[in-house]
Amino acid sequence: MKDLFRKSAVYILALFLSLVPAAFPAYCEELPAKENEALSLSLDDTVRMALSNNRDIRIQEEEISFAKANIKAAQSRFFPQAQIGYDFTHNDAVATTSALPYNRKDTRIFTGYKSNNQLTLSGSQLVYDGGASIASFKEARVQLKVQEETLAARRLEIEFEAKRLFYGLLLAYETLRINQYLVDQAQAHYENVRNKFEQGTSSRFDVLQSKVQVSKLIPPLVQAQNSIEVISNDLKKLLYIDMGCGIKLKESLQYSPIDTNLKEFLGEAYKNSPEMHLKRLGVDLEKWAIDFAKSGWYPNINAAGNYIYTSDKLVDMINPRHDNWNLGISATFSIFDGMSTLAKVKEARTRYSQAVLSKENITEQIAVDIRRGCLDLKEAHAVILSQKASLAEAKDALKISYIGYDNGVMINLDVIDAQVSLSQVEKNLAGGIYDYLIAEAYLDKVMGREYSENKERSLSRHASL
Repeated sequence: MKDLFRKSAVYILALFLSLVPAAFPAYCEELPAKENEALSLSLDDTVRMALSNNRDIRIQEEEISFAKANIKAAQSRFFPQAQIGYDFTHNDAVATTSALPYNRKDTRIFTGYKSNNQLTLSGSQLVYDGGASIASFKEARVQLKVQEETLAARRLEIEFEAKRLFYGLLLAYETLRINQYLVDQAQAHYENVRNKFEQGTSSRFDVLQSKVQVSKLIPPLVQAQNSIEVISNDLKKLLYIDMGCGIKLKESLQYSPIDTNLKEFLGEAYKNSPEMHLKRLGVDLEKWAIDFAKSGWYPNINAAGNYIYTSDKLVDMINPRHDNWNLGISATFSIFDGMSTLAKVKEARTRYSQAVLSKENITEQIAVDIRRGCLDLKEAHAVILSQKASLAEAKDALKISYIGYDNGVMINLDVIDAQVSLSQVEKNLAGGIYDYLIAEAYLDKVMGREYSENKERSLSRHASL
């Protein structure tokens, strides 16, 4: 018995362990096996994981399912409704009639039995309700499009945030590299100056000046290291990965210029922007809301029919002598409703006017955003070109300063200035590339360009520094 229990326990444990992986989200498979291992990410990986793991996107996808169900509910009003019901009543006394042998019906089905069983099959059909059903159906269809565009807008927001953090982390790593190189150069120069001082070819002032310069460069280096940690944590939060997991980027800070065509960008934004679509759909929703409110001024017409079996015995219910049927049509028309319909129509028309104004506002805002993105692109590109042109000169100036100082034709401050100038040019260049990439990502968001649809376009344009 114990052996049987032990074997059963082992089998259950093995079954449980085989099912455990299925209980975790798919992205967990991409995490490193050990906490100290780094998760390698490209921009494509980052955007994909951000979209697949984001809970707000999942919630919005459920809203789409809800909107589809609402369309089905609105459609149901156009179809006939059918019900079947059973009712049993026991009466203390009922009126009686005598049934002649040649009567087709048992006449007591019109007056009832003491023990009355009734089986009813009923149906009804809406004939006309003033256009309320049509308006509700149209609103439901528009609402589905609203939820779909809301999902598209949310996806674009997540994509932009993923790009911002990914590019920000690339910039942080580049800034750390520049600061570390500057510290190394300053430290090496300090050692050189100290050796010269010991040999009597350099002053104590130069030694102190070089040492102070090294100490001045340590805080920016630490800040760069902290910036990497902060941005990495924000990126992990966006991707829903463990904070203890390291991140290693597969790419470097790079860019490729694009053609800036304001007219084409505006046309694409007006055509594809989810925000623009949402405002247009908002106008459509309010238009159908007016029709729905107006339905209170029109008659409501319904048709109904019933087929009934009535008997005192359940087993003898389905009998031609015990059936009956009726058909009817009803119409109602509101003569006075306390001005309720008028108030609803005025409210709906006011909301329609607001929706139109809101659409005009978003049109102007998109134009402003596109122009802003184009200006940011031009500004960043100008910075990149100017700093690229100065980079080689700054490197040559640093080499000349080293040689000049060793030969006694240049002073220590010239070397320090050349080191700082080179690092500043490199930082300006890295910052310009980051600003360019962010401006490009911002324009993609405003124009409704999803990363997945423009992946090849994006990858083909990027060139290394």
